[in-house]
Amino acid sequence: MPRNNNLKDNHANSQLNQKWKSKAAKDMTPGFASLEWSPGPLGISIAHLAINGDFAQLMPKAKTKLYHRCWLMLFLFSSLSACNAFMWLQYGIISNIFMHFYSVDALAIDWLSLLYLLTYVPLILPVLWLLDNRGIREVVLIAGYCHWIPGTPILVPNVEDKDELAHYISIMFYITAGVATVLFLLVIFVFQERPTLPPTQAQAVARSIPPEQYSYTASILRLLRNKPFILLIITYGLNVGCFYAVSTLLNRMIIEHYPGEEVNAGRIGLTIVIAGMVGSLICGVWLDRTKTYKQTTLAVYLMSLVGMIVYAATLDLGHLWVVFITAGALGFFMTGYLPLGFEFAVELTYPECEGTSSGLLNCSAQVFGIIFTICQGKIIDAYGTLAGNIFLCVFLLIGTVMTGFIKSDLRRQNANRTAKAAAEGQIAGQDYGATALITEQTQTPPPPSSQE
Repeated sequence: MPRNNNLKDNHANSQLNQKWKSKAAKDMTPGFASLEWSPGPLGISIAHLAINGDFAQLMPKAKTKLYHRCWLMLFLFSSLSACNAFMWLQYGIISNIFMHFYSVDALAIDWLSLLYLLTYVPLILPVLWLLDNRGIREVVLIAGYCHWIPGTPILVPNVEDKDELAHYISIMFYITAGVATVLFLLVIFVFQERPTLPPTQAQAVARSIPPEQYSYTASILRLLRNKPFILLIITYGLNVGCFYAVSTLLNRMIIEHYPGEEVNAGRIGLTIVIAGMVGSLICGVWLDRTKTYKQTTLAVYLMSLVGMIVYAATLDLGHLWVVFITAGALGFFMTGYLPLGFEFAVELTYPECEGTSSGLLNCSAQVFGIIFTICQGKIIDAYGTLAGNIFLCVFLLIGTVMTGFIKSDLRRQNANRTAKAAAEGQIAGQDYGATALITEQTQTPPPPSSQE
Protein backbone atom coordinates (compact mmCIF):
# COMPACT_ATOMS: atom_id res chain seq x y z
CA MET A 1 0.00 0.00 0.00
CA PRO A 2 2.77 2.51 0.83
CA ARG A 3 4.47 1.53 -2.41
CA ASN A 4 1.30 2.36 -4.34
CA ASN A 5 1.14 5.72 -2.58
CA ASN A 6 4.73 6.42 -3.55
CA LEU A 7 3.91 5.58 -7.14
CA LYS A 8 0.92 7.90 -7.00
CA ASP A 9 3.06 10.63 -5.47
CA ASN A 10 5.73 10.20 -8.09
CA HIS A 11 3.11 10.32 -10.84
CA ALA A 12 1.55 13.44 -9.31
CA ASN A 13 4.96 15.06 -8.97
CA SER A 14 5.71 14.24 -12.58
CA GLN A 15 2.45 15.81 -13.73
CA LEU A 16 3.05 18.95 -11.66
CA ASN A 17 6.60 19.29 -12.91
CA GLN A 18 5.44 18.78 -16.47
CA LYS A 19 2.73 21.39 -15.96
CA TRP A 20 5.31 23.81 -14.50
CA LYS A 21 7.69 23.21 -17.44
CA SER A 22 4.89 23.88 -19.92
CA LYS A 23 4.00 27.11 -18.14
CA ALA A 24 7.66 28.19 -18.06
CA ALA A 25 8.04 27.44 -21.74
CA LYS A 26 4.90 29.43 -22.49
CA ASP A 27 5.78 32.40 -20.31
CA MET A 28 9.40 32.70 -21.29
CA THR A 29 10.89 33.55 -24.64
CA PRO A 30 11.81 30.77 -27.12
CA GLY A 31 15.39 30.53 -25.89
CA PHE A 32 14.09 29.23 -22.56
CA ALA A 33 11.56 26.71 -23.86
CA SER A 34 13.70 23.85 -22.51
CA LEU A 35 14.44 23.96 -18.80
CA GLU A 36 15.76 21.05 -16.76
CA TRP A 37 15.70 21.05 -12.98
CA SER A 38 18.11 19.30 -10.64
CA PRO A 39 16.07 18.82 -7.44
CA GLY A 40 17.94 19.53 -4.23
CA PRO A 41 16.96 18.85 -0.63
CA LEU A 42 13.40 19.68 0.39
CA GLY A 43 12.34 20.00 -3.22
CA ILE A 44 14.34 23.21 -3.83
CA SER A 45 16.44 23.31 -6.95
CA ILE A 46 20.03 24.36 -6.31
CA ALA A 47 21.25 25.33 -9.71
CA HIS A 48 21.97 28.14 -12.10
CA LEU A 49 21.40 28.79 -15.76
CA ALA A 50 23.74 27.59 -18.45
CA ILE A 51 23.13 28.89 -21.95
CA ASN A 52 23.80 26.62 -24.88
CA GLY A 53 22.85 28.58 -27.98
CA ASP A 54 19.05 28.55 -27.83
CA PHE A 55 18.99 25.96 -25.02
CA ALA A 56 19.02 26.85 -21.34
CA GLN A 57 19.41 24.32 -18.57
CA LEU A 58 19.91 24.44 -14.81
CA MET A 59 23.24 23.07 -13.61
CA PRO A 60 25.07 22.90 -10.25
CA LYS A 61 26.86 26.00 -9.08
CA ALA A 62 30.38 25.96 -10.49
CA LYS A 63 33.57 26.28 -8.44
CA THR A 64 35.40 29.54 -9.03
CA LYS A 65 38.79 30.94 -8.06
CA LEU A 66 40.65 34.20 -8.63
CA TYR A 67 44.32 33.40 -9.26
CA HIS A 68 47.15 35.80 -8.39
CA ARG A 69 48.73 34.88 -11.72
CA CYS A 70 46.00 36.82 -13.49
CA TRP A 71 47.75 40.07 -12.53
CA LEU A 72 50.85 38.96 -14.42
CA MET A 73 48.71 38.13 -17.46
CA LEU A 74 47.09 41.54 -17.18
CA PHE A 75 50.50 43.24 -17.01
CA LEU A 76 51.73 41.47 -20.15
CA PHE A 77 48.55 42.21 -22.05
CA SER A 78 48.63 45.85 -20.96
CA SER A 79 52.27 46.15 -22.01
CA LEU A 80 51.43 44.86 -25.48
CA SER A 81 48.51 47.27 -25.67
CA ALA A 82 50.92 50.05 -24.77
CA CYS A 83 53.14 48.92 -27.66
CA ASN A 84 50.21 49.26 -30.01
CA ALA A 85 49.15 52.63 -28.67
CA PHE A 86 52.59 54.20 -28.78
CA MET A 87 53.55 52.78 -32.13
CA TRP A 88 50.95 54.67 -34.14
CA LEU A 89 51.71 57.91 -32.29
CA GLN A 90 55.51 57.89 -32.57
CA TYR A 91 55.61 59.86 -35.83
CA GLY A 92 52.75 62.25 -35.11
CA ILE A 93 54.27 63.54 -31.88
CA ILE A 94 57.38 64.70 -33.81
CA SER A 95 55.62 65.37 -37.11
CA ASN A 96 57.58 68.56 -37.88
CA ILE A 97 60.89 66.67 -37.50
CA PHE A 98 59.83 63.89 -39.86
CA MET A 99 58.41 66.45 -42.31
CA HIS A 100 61.91 67.95 -42.47
CA PHE A 101 63.68 64.59 -42.64
CA TYR A 102 61.53 63.13 -45.42
CA SER A 103 60.65 66.46 -47.10
CA VAL A 104 56.90 65.79 -47.05
CA ASP A 105 53.81 67.71 -45.89
CA ALA A 106 51.89 67.25 -42.65
CA LEU A 107 49.19 65.02 -44.15
CA ALA A 108 51.79 62.48 -45.25
CA ILE A 109 53.05 62.18 -41.66
CA ASP A 110 49.46 61.97 -40.38
CA TRP A 111 48.91 59.00 -42.65
CA LEU A 112 51.66 57.11 -40.80
CA SER A 113 49.22 57.12 -37.89
CA LEU A 114 46.06 56.78 -39.98
CA LEU A 115 47.36 53.61 -41.64
CA TYR A 116 47.25 51.94 -38.24
CA LEU A 117 43.59 52.87 -37.89
CA LEU A 118 42.82 51.95 -41.47
CA THR A 119 44.33 48.45 -41.41
CA TYR A 120 42.46 47.66 -38.18
CA VAL A 121 39.07 47.77 -39.90
CA PRO A 122 39.51 44.90 -42.41
CA LEU A 123 41.72 42.84 -40.07
CA ILE A 124 39.47 42.90 -37.01
CA LEU A 125 37.05 40.19 -38.22
CA PRO A 126 39.75 37.56 -39.01
CA VAL A 127 41.49 38.39 -35.72
CA LEU A 128 38.22 37.92 -33.83
CA TRP A 129 37.74 34.61 -35.61
CA LEU A 130 41.25 33.59 -34.55
CA LEU A 131 40.47 34.64 -30.97
CA ASP A 132 37.29 32.56 -30.90
CA ASN A 133 38.77 29.48 -32.55
CA ARG A 134 42.40 29.40 -31.42
CA GLY A 135 42.38 31.34 -28.17
CA ILE A 136 43.85 34.52 -26.78
CA ARG A 137 47.38 33.13 -26.35
CA GLU A 138 47.98 32.82 -30.09
CA VAL A 139 46.54 36.29 -30.70
CA VAL A 140 48.80 37.78 -28.02
CA LEU A 141 51.80 35.95 -29.49
CA ILE A 142 51.14 37.68 -32.79
CA ALA A 143 50.70 40.99 -30.98
CA GLY A 144 54.14 40.46 -29.46
CA TYR A 145 55.63 41.87 -32.63
CA CYS A 146 54.25 45.31 -31.77
CA HIS A 147 56.54 48.13 -30.77
CA TRP A 148 56.80 50.30 -27.68
CA ILE A 149 58.22 53.85 -27.94
CA PRO A 150 58.72 55.33 -24.45
CA GLY A 151 60.20 58.76 -25.21
CA THR A 152 60.27 59.72 -28.86
CA PRO A 153 60.69 63.53 -28.66
CA ILE A 154 63.71 63.15 -26.35
CA LEU A 155 65.34 60.47 -28.49
CA VAL A 156 64.88 62.43 -31.73
CA PRO A 157 65.72 66.13 -31.22
CA ASN A 158 64.92 68.77 -33.80
CA VAL A 159 68.27 69.25 -35.60
CA GLU A 160 68.97 70.52 -39.12
CA ASP A 161 71.67 67.97 -40.03
CA LYS A 162 69.85 65.02 -41.61
CA ASP A 163 72.78 62.64 -40.97
CA GLU A 164 72.66 63.44 -37.26
CA LEU A 165 68.86 63.14 -37.34
CA ALA A 166 69.14 59.72 -38.99
CA HIS A 167 71.42 58.62 -36.13
CA TYR A 168 68.83 59.58 -33.51
CA ILE A 169 66.04 57.92 -35.47
CA SER A 170 68.05 54.68 -35.67
CA ILE A 171 68.51 54.74 -31.87
CA MET A 172 64.75 55.08 -31.49
CA PHE A 173 64.18 52.02 -33.67
CA TYR A 174 66.79 49.95 -31.80
CA ILE A 175 65.04 50.67 -28.52
CA THR A 176 61.76 49.71 -30.16
CA ALA A 177 63.18 46.37 -31.29
CA GLY A 178 64.69 45.66 -27.85
CA VAL A 179 61.50 46.31 -25.91
CA ALA A 180 59.37 44.37 -28.40
CA THR A 181 61.75 41.39 -28.20
CA VAL A 182 61.63 41.26 -24.40
CA LEU A 183 57.82 41.41 -24.37
CA PHE A 184 57.55 38.75 -27.07
CA LEU A 185 59.77 36.36 -25.09
CA LEU A 186 57.72 36.97 -21.94
CA VAL A 187 54.54 36.15 -23.83
CA ILE A 188 56.03 32.92 -25.21
CA PHE A 189 57.14 31.56 -21.83
CA VAL A 190 54.71 33.18 -19.38
CA PHE A 191 51.37 34.03 -20.97
CA GLN A 192 48.60 31.53 -20.19
CA GLU A 193 45.52 30.80 -22.30
CA ARG A 194 43.11 30.83 -19.34
CA PRO A 195 43.02 29.75 -15.67
CA THR A 196 41.97 26.26 -14.67
CA LEU A 197 38.92 27.50 -12.77
CA PRO A 198 36.78 30.45 -13.90
CA PRO A 199 37.01 33.62 -11.78
CA THR A 200 33.24 34.24 -11.59
CA GLN A 201 29.95 32.41 -12.01
CA ALA A 202 29.30 34.46 -15.15
CA GLN A 203 32.49 33.10 -16.71
CA ALA A 204 31.52 29.59 -15.60
CA VAL A 205 28.23 29.91 -17.48
CA ALA A 206 30.03 31.23 -20.57
CA ARG A 207 32.45 28.29 -20.48
CA SER A 208 29.57 25.83 -20.30
CA ILE A 209 28.66 26.57 -23.94
CA PRO A 210 29.97 23.63 -26.02
CA PRO A 211 32.26 24.77 -28.87
CA GLU A 212 30.21 22.85 -31.43
CA GLN A 213 27.13 24.88 -30.48
CA TYR A 214 28.89 28.24 -30.86
CA SER A 215 28.78 30.06 -34.18
CA TYR A 216 31.10 33.02 -34.79
CA THR A 217 28.85 34.40 -37.54
CA ALA A 218 25.70 33.98 -35.46
CA SER A 219 27.42 35.74 -32.55
CA ILE A 220 28.27 38.75 -34.74
CA LEU A 221 24.70 38.89 -36.03
CA ARG A 222 23.27 38.74 -32.50
CA LEU A 223 25.50 41.62 -31.47
CA LEU A 224 24.42 43.69 -34.45
CA ARG A 225 20.76 43.16 -33.46
CA ASN A 226 21.44 44.31 -29.91
CA LYS A 227 20.17 47.91 -29.95
CA PRO A 228 21.84 49.12 -26.71
CA PHE A 229 25.14 47.69 -27.93
CA ILE A 230 24.78 49.40 -31.33
CA LEU A 231 24.28 52.73 -29.56
CA LEU A 232 27.37 52.01 -27.48
CA ILE A 233 29.38 51.20 -30.62
CA ILE A 234 28.51 54.61 -32.07
CA THR A 235 29.10 56.61 -28.89
CA TYR A 236 32.35 54.78 -28.13
CA GLY A 237 33.58 55.46 -31.65
CA LEU A 238 32.77 59.16 -31.34
CA ASN A 239 34.62 59.56 -28.04
CA VAL A 240 37.69 57.49 -28.85
CA GLY A 241 37.80 58.80 -32.41
CA CYS A 242 38.10 62.33 -31.01
CA PHE A 243 40.88 61.14 -28.70
CA TYR A 244 42.74 59.60 -31.64
CA ALA A 245 42.47 62.86 -33.58
CA VAL A 246 43.78 64.93 -30.66
CA SER A 247 46.65 62.49 -30.08
CA THR A 248 47.66 62.41 -33.74
CA LEU A 249 47.51 66.18 -34.26
CA LEU A 250 48.83 67.19 -30.83
CA ASN A 251 52.27 68.21 -32.11
CA ARG A 252 50.80 70.39 -34.85
CA MET A 253 48.48 72.13 -32.40
CA ILE A 254 51.23 72.78 -29.84
CA ILE A 255 53.86 73.93 -32.36
CA GLU A 256 51.38 76.35 -33.98
CA HIS A 257 51.01 78.29 -30.71
CA TYR A 258 54.38 77.47 -29.11
CA PRO A 259 57.06 77.27 -31.84
CA GLY A 260 60.19 75.27 -31.01
CA GLU A 261 58.51 73.38 -28.14
CA GLU A 262 58.75 69.88 -29.64
CA VAL A 263 60.08 68.42 -26.38
CA ASN A 264 57.26 69.96 -24.36
CA ALA A 265 54.77 68.72 -26.94
CA GLY A 266 56.07 65.23 -26.22
CA ARG A 267 55.82 65.86 -22.49
CA ILE A 268 52.23 67.03 -22.90
CA GLY A 269 51.52 63.80 -24.74
CA LEU A 270 53.16 61.88 -21.88
CA THR A 271 51.00 63.83 -19.42
CA ILE A 272 47.90 62.76 -21.32
CA VAL A 273 49.02 59.11 -21.16
CA ILE A 274 49.88 59.15 -17.44
CA ALA A 275 46.69 61.01 -16.52
CA GLY A 276 44.78 58.51 -18.64
CA MET A 277 46.34 55.59 -16.76
CA VAL A 278 45.25 57.13 -13.46
CA GLY A 279 41.79 57.81 -14.87
CA SER A 280 41.44 54.24 -16.12
CA LEU A 281 42.48 52.85 -12.74
CA ILE A 282 40.12 55.08 -10.76
CA CYS A 283 37.19 54.47 -13.12
CA GLY A 284 37.81 50.72 -13.01
CA VAL A 285 37.90 50.62 -9.20
CA TRP A 286 34.78 52.78 -8.97
CA LEU A 287 32.94 50.59 -11.45
CA ASP A 288 33.95 47.42 -9.61
CA ARG A 289 32.62 48.78 -6.33
CA THR A 290 29.40 50.43 -7.51
CA LYS A 291 28.38 48.46 -10.65
CA THR A 292 26.88 51.72 -11.96
CA TYR A 293 27.88 51.08 -15.57
CA LYS A 294 25.63 53.49 -17.42
CA GLN A 295 25.80 56.27 -14.84
CA THR A 296 29.59 56.19 -14.68
CA THR A 297 29.95 55.94 -18.46
CA LEU A 298 27.63 58.91 -18.97
CA ALA A 299 29.38 61.02 -16.31
CA VAL A 300 32.86 60.37 -17.73
CA TYR A 301 31.58 61.05 -21.26
CA LEU A 302 30.19 64.39 -20.13
CA MET A 303 33.47 65.29 -18.41
CA SER A 304 35.35 64.38 -21.61
CA LEU A 305 33.22 66.98 -23.40
CA VAL A 306 33.92 69.55 -20.68
CA GLY A 307 37.63 68.75 -20.80
CA MET A 308 37.70 69.18 -24.58
CA ILE A 309 35.96 72.55 -24.34
CA VAL A 310 38.40 73.80 -21.70
CA TYR A 311 41.41 72.50 -23.66
CA ALA A 312 40.21 74.23 -26.84
CA ALA A 313 39.55 77.51 -25.04
CA THR A 314 42.93 77.67 -23.26
CA LEU A 315 45.30 76.31 -25.91
CA ASP A 316 46.21 79.73 -27.32
CA LEU A 317 46.59 81.63 -24.04
CA GLY A 318 50.39 81.52 -24.29
CA HIS A 319 50.99 79.59 -21.05
CA LEU A 320 52.34 76.06 -21.48
CA TRP A 321 51.61 75.13 -17.86
CA VAL A 322 47.91 75.72 -18.54
CA VAL A 323 48.09 73.38 -21.54
CA PHE A 324 49.71 70.70 -19.35
CA ILE A 325 46.82 70.91 -16.88
CA THR A 326 44.00 70.98 -19.43
CA ALA A 327 45.58 68.26 -21.58
CA GLY A 328 46.06 66.11 -18.47
CA ALA A 329 42.41 66.55 -17.50
CA LEU A 330 41.37 65.67 -21.04
CA GLY A 331 43.50 62.52 -20.97
CA PHE A 332 42.16 61.57 -17.54
CA PHE A 333 38.56 61.42 -18.73
CA MET A 334 39.02 60.38 -22.38
CA THR A 335 41.38 57.52 -21.58
CA GLY A 336 39.40 56.69 -18.46
CA TYR A 337 36.39 56.18 -20.72
CA LEU A 338 38.09 53.30 -22.57
CA PRO A 339 37.72 50.58 -19.87
CA LEU A 340 34.23 51.85 -19.07
CA GLY A 341 33.17 51.30 -22.67
CA PHE A 342 34.63 47.79 -22.74
CA GLU A 343 33.03 46.78 -19.44
CA PHE A 344 29.66 48.25 -20.38
CA ALA A 345 29.82 46.34 -23.67
CA VAL A 346 30.50 43.07 -21.86
CA GLU A 347 27.47 43.67 -19.64
CA LEU A 348 25.22 44.43 -22.61
CA THR A 349 26.37 41.44 -24.69
CA TYR A 350 27.02 38.66 -22.15
CA PRO A 351 27.59 35.73 -22.73
CA GLU A 352 28.96 36.57 -26.19
CA CYS A 353 32.74 36.51 -26.51
CA GLU A 354 34.23 39.58 -24.84
CA GLY A 355 36.86 39.82 -27.56
CA THR A 356 34.17 40.13 -30.21
CA SER A 357 32.32 42.98 -28.51
CA SER A 358 35.59 44.78 -27.72
CA GLY A 359 36.78 44.32 -31.30
CA LEU A 360 33.62 45.89 -32.71
CA LEU A 361 34.01 48.85 -30.36
CA ASN A 362 37.59 49.34 -31.49
CA CYS A 363 36.57 49.02 -35.14
CA SER A 364 34.11 51.89 -34.66
CA ALA A 365 36.84 53.93 -32.96
CA GLN A 366 39.25 53.40 -35.86
CA VAL A 367 36.66 54.48 -38.44
CA PHE A 368 35.75 57.65 -36.54
CA GLY A 369 39.43 58.24 -35.77
CA ILE A 370 40.32 58.31 -39.47
CA ILE A 371 37.42 60.64 -40.30
CA PHE A 372 38.07 63.01 -37.40
CA THR A 373 41.83 63.16 -37.90
CA ILE A 374 41.57 64.02 -41.60
CA CYS A 375 38.74 66.51 -41.08
CA GLN A 376 40.32 68.21 -38.08
CA GLY A 377 43.66 68.43 -39.88
CA LYS A 378 42.01 70.16 -42.84
CA ILE A 379 40.07 72.49 -40.54
CA ILE A 380 43.26 73.40 -38.63
CA ASP A 381 45.05 74.20 -41.88
CA ALA A 382 42.19 76.39 -43.10
CA TYR A 383 40.75 77.97 -39.93
CA GLY A 384 43.14 77.25 -37.04
CA THR A 385 43.26 74.97 -34.01
CA LEU A 386 40.25 76.49 -32.24
CA ALA A 387 37.90 75.64 -35.11
CA GLY A 388 39.35 72.14 -35.30
CA ASN A 389 38.77 71.52 -31.60
CA ILE A 390 35.24 72.94 -31.75
CA PHE A 391 34.59 70.42 -34.51
CA LEU A 392 35.45 67.62 -32.06
CA CYS A 393 33.39 69.19 -29.27
CA VAL A 394 30.26 69.00 -31.43
CA PHE A 395 30.61 65.25 -31.86
CA LEU A 396 31.40 64.70 -28.19
CA LEU A 397 28.15 66.51 -27.39
CA ILE A 398 26.27 64.20 -29.77
CA GLY A 399 27.90 61.17 -28.15
CA THR A 400 26.98 62.37 -24.66
CA VAL A 401 23.31 62.72 -25.61
CA MET A 402 23.25 59.32 -27.31
CA THR A 403 24.84 57.67 -24.25
CA GLY A 404 21.86 58.83 -22.21
CA PHE A 405 19.58 56.70 -24.43
CA ILE A 406 21.51 53.43 -23.90
CA LYS A 407 19.39 50.93 -21.99
CA SER A 408 21.24 49.59 -18.95
CA ASP A 409 20.74 45.85 -19.57
CA LEU A 410 23.37 44.37 -17.21
CA ARG A 411 23.33 40.73 -18.30
CA ARG A 412 26.59 39.63 -16.69
CA GLN A 413 25.48 41.03 -13.34
CA ASN A 414 22.16 39.22 -13.75
CA ALA A 415 24.03 35.97 -14.37
CA ASN A 416 26.09 36.43 -11.21
CA ARG A 417 22.96 37.20 -9.21
CA THR A 418 21.36 34.07 -10.64
CA ALA A 419 24.10 31.92 -9.17
CA LYS A 420 23.75 33.54 -5.76
CA ALA A 421 19.96 33.27 -5.75
CA ALA A 422 19.97 29.66 -6.96
CA ALA A 423 20.40 28.24 -3.47
CA GLU A 424 17.15 29.94 -2.51
CA GLY A 425 15.32 28.44 -5.47
CA GLN A 426 15.09 31.67 -7.45
CA ILE A 427 15.69 32.11 -11.16
CA ALA A 428 16.80 35.30 -12.83
CA GLY A 429 17.12 34.15 -16.38
CA GLN A 430 17.98 35.84 -19.66
CA ASP A 431 17.55 34.85 -23.28
CA TYR A 432 20.94 35.63 -24.76
CA GLY A 433 20.10 34.21 -28.15
CA ALA A 434 17.21 36.63 -28.64
CA THR A 435 18.85 39.29 -26.43
CA ALA A 436 15.69 39.72 -24.33
CA LEU A 437 15.70 40.14 -20.55
CA ILE A 438 13.74 37.64 -18.50
CA THR A 439 12.84 38.33 -14.90
CA GLU A 440 11.04 35.15 -13.92
CA GLN A 441 11.22 34.12 -10.27
CA THR A 442 9.85 30.67 -9.64
CA GLN A 443 10.38 27.71 -7.37
CA THR A 444 9.99 23.97 -7.82
CA PRO A 445 6.38 23.14 -6.97
CA PRO A 446 5.99 21.36 -3.65
CA PRO A 447 4.94 17.70 -3.80
CA PRO A 448 1.24 16.97 -3.16
CA SER A 449 0.23 15.62 0.21
CA SER A 450 0.15 11.82 0.23
CA GLN A 451 -3.14 10.03 0.52
CA GLU A 452 -3.55 6.92 2.60
